[in-house]
Amino acid sequence: MKSLRLTLCVMPLVLSGCSTLSSVNWSAANPWNWFGSSTEVTEQGVGELTADTPLEEQAIADALDGDYRLRGGMKTANGTVVRFFEAMKDDNVAMVIHGDEEAISRIDVLDKDIEAGAGGAIGTPFGDLYSKAFGNCQPATGDDRGAVECRAEGSQHVSYLFTGQWRGPEGLMPSDDALRLWTISKIVWRR
Repeated sequence: MKSLRLTLCVMPLVLSGCSTLSSVNWSAANPWNWFGSSTEVTEQGVGELTADTPLEEQAIADALDGDYRLRGGMKTANGTVVRFFEAMKDDNVAMVIHGDEEAISRIDVLDKDIEAGAGGAIGTPFGDLYSKAFGNCQPATGDDRGAVECRAEGSQHVSYLFTGQWRGPEGLMPSDDALRLWTISKIVWRR
């Protein structure tokens, strides 16, 4: 009789919560995923997203293992239409995935939980990774204008975008002393 009462009490909660339960990340609930390695930016890509991954929603969702919600979009760049996908974590953009119909060509990482194999993460100060900008960095262009982009040490595919306060002329890079306090706002992987 007790189990019947318990079932009668729990059943409405379960049935009314079905729509809520569909948004639960069940792969993260699996015990074998609790201690697995976290997603990392490497020379090959970001986690399972690589230069071989097609710019298709299902292929990207499979590579991300359901950890992010995807939404697609388009924008113009240099007079051409560019497709991209945003990987959402909660209500925040965690990654922006660019490419062509064949494969991914660029991934912008904004998620604080994803680190680069070279040691950088969102919020890491410039001074923790570099002693000087010369030979490592250049002013960022396009949508990232106003930031400074620095190649990750020993990398051909990974770079960091640093942002911070500076009152100098537009187009010039801040001094090393000013950059020392700037922090990584984005990790960029390019094919």
